[in-house]
Amino acid sequence: MARSFIDDLPLLLDLINDPMVDIRHDLHAHPELAFEERRTTQVVRDRLIALGWELGACPTETGAVAVLRGAKPGKRVMIRADIDGLPVMEESPLSFASLNDGVMHACGHDVHTAALLGVADLLARRREDLAGEYTLLFQPAEEGLGGARAMIAGGVLHDHPVDVVIGAHVTSLAPVGFVATRPGILMSEARALTVQIRGKGGHGAMATVEGNVVLAVSHLAPRLGEVVAGLNYEGTDCACSAGVIHAGTANNVVPRHARLRGTLRTFTPEQQREALRRLEALLDEVASTFAVECSLEFGENTPAVHNNPEIAKRIFASAAQVVGPANVMEFPPASPSDDISEFLNRIPGCYMFIGGAMPDGSSGMHHSPDFSVDDAACRAVAGVLAASAVDLAQP
Repeated sequence: MARSFIDDLPLLLDLINDPMVDIRHDLHAHPELAFEERRTTQVVRDRLIALGWELGACPTETGAVAVLRGAKPGKRVMIRADIDGLPVMEESPLSFASLNDGVMHACGHDVHTAALLGVADLLARRREDLAGEYTLLFQPAEEGLGGARAMIAGGVLHDHPVDVVIGAHVTSLAPVGFVATRPGILMSEARALTVQIRGKGGHGAMATVEGNVVLAVSHLAPRLGEVVAGLNYEGTDCACSAGVIHAGTANNVVPRHARLRGTLRTFTPEQQREALRRLEALLDEVASTFAVECSLEFGENTPAVHNNPEIAKRIFASAAQVVGPANVMEFPPASPSDDISEFLNRIPGCYMFIGGAMPDGSSGMHHSPDFSVDDAACRAVAGVLAASAVDLAQP
């Protein structure tokens, strides 16, 4: 009896592991920001060509799309990975720490990219035994919430029609090989917001509460949590927080302008409407208290990540074959967001979390300067994605 892809997967993962980890180290040392991932793109494209994949039309300057057709008929499966880093200065003892000042792979996208190239290697080695068609999509600019939308607007789904889309996000909060997902809403909707505050300004020696934008923005930032107080989805709280505050140019001048930038994360349209109503009310209160003008602007947004229940069920089964049933579980909704939702809103599919915590507990939180995950996460992510894709491609 012929051996299946799943039967041979442990041996195949042994064969591809070292080159996959080498790529991960290289990418981690050379992180690039959203829509600036030129070196990363070249590494990805060169590797795909070397593995025999057909490069497809990519609608964005950075990123890549590649296609491999199995020898047998089947469904068309897209596997997506994000490739960008964050504007964070790495504080890590890793031998492959970032060489680019102020830029870091602080969320694991180096693992995602290397693991998807590992999937490319796995599938290429068994092409003659596979059913279906596989499209690998390396997406730029996830952190800015604009990359998926740019690729879709540029026609990537028209040029590369697929039946199913899947992806995975490594997490530093779970051990290597732990796999979690859920049917329905997995991750929140995210909306970038900016609050502009304007006042009369003046001399620092004669500063008052009235017209003082520094006091106003300082009062606003810690109260943003009130906007979503009591709003949760199946036990997970919504979130509203500041990430950037800017005011002033001199220590003895009260400026006339302050700016706060942050994000609002909710799970349902009703929650979003209520949170925005509360935010407007809070801004009115700040304006009245400090005799300033407050205006609210919105930037990029991305919908909630919504998994197809039937495909999630298939993912659970495939993952259990790779990491063992005890390491696969249904997860509560998560407050972070991911713009793979733009694809999942158009194509049925499933997103999942796969553990990658360092065994000594030193991983750090996502988006922090000391974030890190174990190299073994590459093997887990590649194995689960490959097994799931091969199963979902069956006719």
